Amino acid sequence: MMDRGVIKKILEFQKSEITEHYIYDRLADSVKNPKNKAVLKKISADEKRHYHFWKQYTKRDVEPDRFKVSKYIFLSKIFGITFGIKLMENGEEGAQEAYTKISKFVPAAKNIIKDEDEHERKLISLLDEERLKYVGSMVLGLNDALVELTGALAGFTLALKNTPLIAMVGAVTGIAAALSMAASEYLSTKTEEQSKSPLKAAIYTGTAYIFAVVLLIIPYLIFSNVYAALSVAVINAIIIIFLFTFYISVAKDIPFKKRFLEMAGISLGVAAVSFCIGFVIRILFGVEV
Repeated sequence: MMDRGVIKKILEFQKSEITEHYIYDRLADSVKNPKNKAVLKKISADEKRHYHFWKQYTKRDVEPDRFKVSKYIFLSKIFGITFGIKLMENGEEGAQEAYTKISKFVPAAKNIIKDEDEHERKLISLLDEERLKYVGSMVLGLNDALVELTGALAGFTLALKNTPLIAMVGAVTGIAAALSMAASEYLSTKTEEQSKSPLKAAIYTGTAYIFAVVLLIIPYLIFSNVYAALSVAVINAIIIIFLFTFYISVAKDIPFKKRFLEMAGISLGVAAVSFCIGFVIRILFGVEV
């Protein structure tokens, strides 16, 4: 007879397994790639088998966590199936540790641990997703936009001191740079003869650039105080860097902290230098707007 603490922990495992069964099953129904669909269906069936394994000990039925199911289905639709799955699997590291501990009371639990490890290996085959194939183009677009435009806006802020004018100049600069970057990415991808489509690479690069431009320009259309607008623009830049770095770190298994600090440091450093340049130009040329 198992004590209540062990039974309670097993019920948690049971709920987790049936929840993930539903998540994988619904994701399998949403993908078109036959190989990916088969892998997801297999994992879904394994999760259900794990659920019934634990049920032998609890003698109870457990409902799935509907919120968790909806959450990961939503994230997978918005950010891609690879991101949704990786995010969920990253949260299972603690579960595997707990399975190891419970195996003292339920030796057969070791088989479930092996299944979970196998799932990790199978999930690697799901990385053939378009948005991940072109993630380098998105990184290029965002990096350039954040570094160039944040720096330009900092310089414009002190040199011009007029938020509508800064917004206009920033928008023209940003859109021109976005088109230039998209064209460069098109030619670069075409020259390298990669498996990627040059047109799609250009679209991903340009779209990412314009997305950053819009978020950085908006504060200058809202605030009349140039320093308040610049402060919010810098905060927006940091938020963009944080969110995109988090996405890349999850989907591509890249360390988050180092990459985030590197991108943020470069963008803020360029902005600080540009702000100083704007100050010097204003003094030298006596610009008053």
